Amino acid sequence: MDPSQDRPLAGRRIVLGITGGVAAYKAAELCRELVRRGAFVSPVLSRGAERFIGAATYSAIASEPARTSLWESPEPSPHTDLGQRADLVVVAPATANLLAAARAGSSADLLTTTLLATRAPVLLCPAMHTEMWEHPATRDNVATLQARGVQFVLPESGELAGGDVGAGRLADPMAIADRCVELLAGDGQLAGSTVLVSAGGTREAIDPVRYIGNRSSGRQGHAIALAALARGARVELVTTAPDDPALTGTSITVTPVESAQQMHDAMLERASAADVVVMCAAVADFRPADCADTKLKRRDGLPNIALEPTPNILRALVAARRDGQVVVGFAAETDHLRDNALEKLDGSGADLIVANDVSRADAGFEHATNAVTIHRASAPADPRARR
Repeated sequence: MDPSQDRPLAGRRIVLGITGGVAAYKAAELCRELVRRGAFVSPVLSRGAERFIGAATYSAIASEPARTSLWESPEPSPHTDLGQRADLVVVAPATANLLAAARAGSSADLLTTTLLATRAPVLLCPAMHTEMWEHPATRDNVATLQARGVQFVLPESGELAGGDVGAGRLADPMAIADRCVELLAGDGQLAGSTVLVSAGGTREAIDPVRYIGNRSSGRQGHAIALAALARGARVELVTTAPDDPALTGTSITVTPVESAQQMHDAMLERASAADVVVMCAAVADFRPADCADTKLKRRDGLPNIALEPTPNILRALVAARRDGQVVVGFAAETDHLRDNALEKLDGSGADLIVANDVSRADAGFEHATNAVTIHRASAPADPRARR
């Protein structure tokens, strides 16, 4: 087995902040898992956290003794030392008070000063009672921090302290550890690059209520965007499914669209700044030539809906491609997969076509898994034209 797969965080320094919530005991499991995956973990406990779990617990399972104070540390400036050495700062659980302090830029204790003193990615994992999590002030704090680039693993719904059930339970420690790996393990492979991705199935309006669409959920395009982000890219996503929880808390720039024309305009507007363009969306090939102003009624009989072609976004992107830019297309097919994919590759001029058999019962549209075949264009005569 490749050691990097078993210890994907080897050589990485993670500051693990623990705040004063009952979920502080779960952070011990997270700490152990991060260490198991190879990370050097420096635990920092707030005074509130010490009311729920002792610092000695974290000192025993982390990579160095737990810290609890600005004033009881071997370094003269422990917050700057921790912040500058960290590859990632994780706070789990992050209480409502911590979210408010982080937004305000508070420096009341070692943990909040470390958050101010680091330039490493910050991952906050909120946990609190449902009423607190759903309070407008908390939601506003989260939105502001997300806009600043802070990452989040949002809380789950389930049984809470006191026996209540609702949203606010700390996410599973394994899921938080996985997010740490996503943020750090692939870091640098696409650093400095911009990746533009389209996702989801377009909707072509028949009237204000009905539309022509397809079964695409956008999940595949969103997964590609997240994978590019994990490898250090700046990612822009044009999608018909902007409310996907998987995107929440990331620094991905999301542009919501609905129709093929809207996606065409959004992709062309952003493509010139991208190093890689991934046209993953399932775009309708046809749309109604005219959209009714009011809802069509059954009593009026079968409507005569004339169709017209939608813009070919992939061809437009290829036509506008700048030197060195890579353009990737997708072909969702139900039969003759290879022939249809190669025809699209030749006809579009894309660098790659990802052929996706959507007739399968175990993969494709509306599935969490997929199976594809990737076809590559022949290398151009001028090697500077593509890379």
